[in-house]
Amino acid sequence: MSFMQKLKNKFTQNEETEEVSLKYKEGMKKSRTSFSGRINDLIARYRSVDEDFFEDLEEVLISADVGVMTVMDLIDELKMEVKRQNIKDTKDIKDVISEKLVEIYYGDDNEQIEGLAIKENELSVILVVGVNGVGKTTSIGKLANQLKQQGKKVVLAAGDTFRAGAIEQLEVWGERAGVDVIKQSAGSDPAAVIFDGIKAAKSRKADVLLCDTAGRLQNKVNLMNELAKVKRIIEREVPGAPHEVLLVLDATTGQNALNQAKTFSEATSVSGIILTKLDGTAKGGIVLAIRNELNIPVKFVGLGEQVNDLQQFNAHAFVYGLFADMLDE
Repeated sequence: MSFMQKLKNKFTQNEETEEVSLKYKEGMKKSRTSFSGRINDLIARYRSVDEDFFEDLEEVLISADVGVMTVMDLIDELKMEVKRQNIKDTKDIKDVISEKLVEIYYGDDNEQIEGLAIKENELSVILVVGVNGVGKTTSIGKLANQLKQQGKKVVLAAGDTFRAGAIEQLEVWGERAGVDVIKQSAGSDPAAVIFDGIKAAKSRKADVLLCDTAGRLQNKVNLMNELAKVKRIIEREVPGAPHEVLLVLDATTGQNALNQAKTFSEATSVSGIILTKLDGTAKGGIVLAIRNELNIPVKFVGLGEQVNDLQQFNAHAFVYGLFADMLDE
């Protein structure tokens, strides 16, 4: 059975997996149209797998924002596999491409990289970072809602005290999800808010504290210093915390998201990515670039506006979303 057939079967096993596959299929329409469409054109144009074919494939992958380094690695892997399997006809290469995309994502890891590191029977602190405008506060609200549905007691700390309306926005999400929000007045010291949040989470015997943070200060250095200070407070108050540092990135910004990830991971040792607005872009390949070039797993992806459209990332479902039309043929 081909890899793509296995992929299709994996997502039509039961209602739960089918629901996941539908969300990815629907949410990745734009990426799929540009990516699969161009690969299909390529396969129609070339009868045999030769050097010219690989050059054009390289171009397709780079334009999907898979990242130059990742594309080079992928093309080398594909050439080796084509030689090993003695593939001559271009129509036989779709399967190899989809399999290699999944392999590139997981590397030597297994699928455990996608879940959140939540401690049992003790407080887990999750620090959420990212520049303004990427959907940070919304992602925190959606995440709080998910954790609450899983039976966790959640507290939010409104540490983005500099952006107008950020505290109020988090409070609205807190009300929606039915969780407490710890705040101070606008312009307060973010580290002091996070300190209060930890104290409140401990006294209320919460399972998870989600910390919002500033997304812009006078300059990049100030912002990174502020985040480092917040991280020090968390480390001092809860040994072993933060258990996750999640960086929120906007998928529609493509390579710019990769640059942001580099900057933030230098300051706060990012453990996972929340990639928002994946449904609004044709640049879905950025998922692979982030994973391969920065070795940071994507933990959640935004596949729509609804509260339950923040999906735990699944590389198989992602590749299924990219190739669904081909699988249905």
